Amino acid sequence: MSKVDIQKIREQAESYYRNGEFYCSEAIVKTIRDAFSPNTPDIVIAAASGFPVGLGGSGCICGAVVGGTMALGLVFGRTEAKCEKVNTAMRLSKELHDLFSERHKCLCCRVHTRDMELGSPTHMEQCVAFTGEVAEETAKIIIRELKNQ
Repeated sequence: MSKVDIQKIREQAESYYRNGEFYCSEAIVKTIRDAFSPNTPDIVIAAASGFPVGLGGSGCICGAVVGGTMALGLVFGRTEAKCEKVNTAMRLSKELHDLFSERHKCLCCRVHTRDMELGSPTHMEQCVAFTGEVAEETAKIIIRELKNQ
């Protein structure tokens, strides 16, 4: 693996969201895929398309956190039944969950976007920032874990 620029990962994920190219979960999965697993097919980005705006607009869990979790699974997840790699993916996903929850008090999109109009400047500013933050933290976790392997 060549040197990964964490700041560039944050900026790229934010740019995808800000420019309307991808929503939060998609932007994170694409950015992490491009940095850590570029030969992985684009279908993984499509798999992230149902999660924006708190699971398809329902306002539940933050799509950025879901995208980060998917990206961790992309790098550390299992593809064979009963493979123990699932434990690493779960441990790292919990770490990302706990970090976001500690910083922002909850993972509920509905709470974070209360009284915001979808697509308004206030909404965009916050969700672009969440997207960049989660992409950056996901990249940090991946880099740390790959170094420890």
